[in-house]
Amino acid sequence: MAKYGCMICGWIYDEDLGNEEVGIEEGTLFEEIPDSFECPECGAEKDQFDLAE
Repeated sequence: MAKYGCMICGWIYDEDLGNEEVGIEEGTLFEEIPDSFECPECGAEKDQFDLAE
């Protein structure tokens, strides 16, 4: 599983953990998240995320 970071504010989405706040279950791959997903911190669109190291 991977982590993806918002290139605007640095918020991290961890596929292992998901994000209960926005209704994404544990183990959900980033590619499976709807294209309408926005960063819960700054509102950046999904295409503003990149694979985090």
